[in-house]
Amino acid sequence: MEHRLPHSFLSSLEKNPDFDMDAFIEAHEKYFPVTSVRFNPQKKSNHTTSLNIAEQIPWSSAGFYLTERPSFTIDPLIHAGAYYVQEASSMFLEAVLNQTVDLNASIKVLDLCAAPGGKSTLIQSLISQNSLLVSNEVIKTRVNILSENITKWGASNVVVTNNDPSDFKKLPGFFDLIVVDAPCSGSGLFRKDPDAIEQWSLDNVNLCSHRQQRILSDIIDSLKPGGTLIYSTCSYSIQENEQISNWLIKTADFISLKINTNPQWNIMESNIENCYGYRFYPDKIKGEGFFISAFRKSGDSSVVKNECSKIKNKKSNLQLLKSTSFTKWIIENNEMVFLQWKDDVIVVPESIQYDLPVLQSALYIKKAGVNIGSIIREELIPSHELAMSTLISNTIPSIEVDLETALNYLRHESISKSFSQSGWVLLKYGGLPLGFIKAMTNRINNYYPREWRILNK
Repeated sequence: MEHRLPHSFLSSLEKNPDFDMDAFIEAHEKYFPVTSVRFNPQKKSNHTTSLNIAEQIPWSSAGFYLTERPSFTIDPLIHAGAYYVQEASSMFLEAVLNQTVDLNASIKVLDLCAAPGGKSTLIQSLISQNSLLVSNEVIKTRVNILSENITKWGASNVVVTNNDPSDFKKLPGFFDLIVVDAPCSGSGLFRKDPDAIEQWSLDNVNLCSHRQQRILSDIIDSLKPGGTLIYSTCSYSIQENEQISNWLIKTADFISLKINTNPQWNIMESNIENCYGYRFYPDKIKGEGFFISAFRKSGDSSVVKNECSKIKNKKSNLQLLKSTSFTKWIIENNEMVFLQWKDDVIVVPESIQYDLPVLQSALYIKKAGVNIGSIIREELIPSHELAMSTLISNTIPSIEVDLETALNYLRHESISKSFSQSGWVLLKYGGLPLGFIKAMTNRINNYYPREWRILNK
């Protein structure tokens, strides 16, 4: 597929670090699609994957290139949360995290611009169970897909929020790590989205640069001294990358961090005014355009009192449940607590229980932990989040189904097969839960969420 790049765009890149104009143009004009996925380490299927894997992505522990792009929609395993389709270059976030953060510690993380969820699911796979990940999306129409992907991933230590970056000023010094995959002009994805070429302009690049500065200004105070800030874009423009990095260390109290890379990866390190950045060019690596940089906030967190203690919490509507009637639904885990949120029961790690009221006082929470179900007449009606959760008990009645039955279920169609079990039954494919049905004497009710159903026949 041939992608013609405008002269104004190419001219704007001539001074880019390690930029090879002819090779860059050829990579766009002779584009061969690159498809990659990242597997969920907590959801390993007993099916041999139907994905045609070519090779592992060298900077990712769970990322792989595929030989071709399949129809992901009709693979039940993607709906079960077994893997996530993610651009290979952006998986380099794992290498940055491993070199800049103690991932074994109990930390608080903010993924500020999180939808649709690629970087959040990657971060969640790397942090400890006792850590907290706040996955935020400012655009209201994109929060639902973020919540869906977080739910499918199955983790209990994630809170999904829908807030403007300025709202996080109410949480000074709260986070140990903030990841900002900033809105940008999108030139790094021109090969995948040729229509975006027509929308590119220098004016838009400058507009994005100003927006990126505003976003970073809004969240700086919520990062504790000694904390890590990771900034990335899918743009090639210096104005949105190196200039933003330089602005950070000049106007805020940040130190640029160097990331070690393997020379064979062909990731280009830029160093302008002692500020490190890492560029991915499609003529040099197997993936799309990407930029990432990392920073340490100056100061000593051990001697700085957490300003969050000064926040006057609103009265929390989260009530601790001490009843043991719900424990049968999840695996035995003494580090989890049950909370009642309106008519629902949610499960979160005990380590983040007291963070929730603080977050509630400052943010709009779309989803917290795992909602295991609703209480109706003192009985728990299990939710789809429970089915997707890695916490779900293996004692719950379940049945393995074939591909046809799995797809019928995911389309929210009727299930014609008869099952020996009655009541709530977990449908599984490849050993992984797809969701609940309720089996009765004369019919089977399909409880797959209607808004998630697949339309592909």
